[in-house]
Amino acid sequence: MKTVYSTRTVRYATRRSKIRKTDVFRMLVLLVGTVAMLYPLLWVVTIALKGSNDIFSTTPDWFPKEFHFENFVKGTEQIHFWRTFGNSIFIAIVSTIGQVASSILVGYGLSRLRFPGRKLWFSCFVGSLMLPGFVGLVPVFHLFSALGWYNTWLPLIVPAYFGNPTFTFLFIQFLGTIPKSFDEAAKMDGAGDRQILWRILVPMAMPVVITIIIFSFNGAWNQYLEPLIYVVDQSKWTLSVALASFASNWTTQWNYFMAADLIYMLPMLIVFFLGQKYFMQGLGSVNSAGLK
Repeated sequence: MKTVYSTRTVRYATRRSKIRKTDVFRMLVLLVGTVAMLYPLLWVVTIALKGSNDIFSTTPDWFPKEFHFENFVKGTEQIHFWRTFGNSIFIAIVSTIGQVASSILVGYGLSRLRFPGRKLWFSCFVGSLMLPGFVGLVPVFHLFSALGWYNTWLPLIVPAYFGNPTFTFLFIQFLGTIPKSFDEAAKMDGAGDRQILWRILVPMAMPVVITIIIFSFNGAWNQYLEPLIYVVDQSKWTLSVALASFASNWTTQWNYFMAADLIYMLPMLIVFFLGQKYFMQGLGSVNSAGLK
């Protein structure tokens, strides 16, 4: 018995040592990835707090000799920051509402309703994910110009209300994890498709809905090509275009640019941290659902 006990002890100790080595290796990989991701951000913060004479010093240092917090004020003044900030906030919020609502409606129809050609439409949605966005750039530009939408925000907002293939696919995959018995029970109580969707399925699918909101807001907030093409009037510029014009001058004051860039990142960081819990749940649930 002593021999058996000692053998089990050795096996248990060996297993624990292997687990510890695996955990150490995992932590090292995560540490390297964290440093690689935080290094550019920390460098941006350092440049934003430096004076104009310390930016291009021959010996770059992480800690500025003097903290110039006035860079945040001067950087926002040079590009009418808060006006373009308001434009971007408005476009991002309205576009996010459209993309989330339309993607939920289309996803519910393709997932729960039965109609001729449903699998064909689903295949078209999945296939459209493989097409780059600039494929239809020229014909869409001619369409919006013919409608008189050039130099307006409509080309940036209206397409969001026609569904997004990626978000629709995410919602369909998440609905695959919800049993259809909930739908059947609601129908027995006299509920229609609209009530089943908005009162039963959407609250249950809130993790993936929050995930869609985060992705949608991020895409609308950071979009650069469409505002650059369709919006000419500087009073209607988005913040991404304004910051690009800031950096394209003959002499770029990088401390002012980095200070404005930090403020530009704040809304996206706030949205992510507010929905971080649901974001991870949504991605995990969709991953465990498999391709349906």
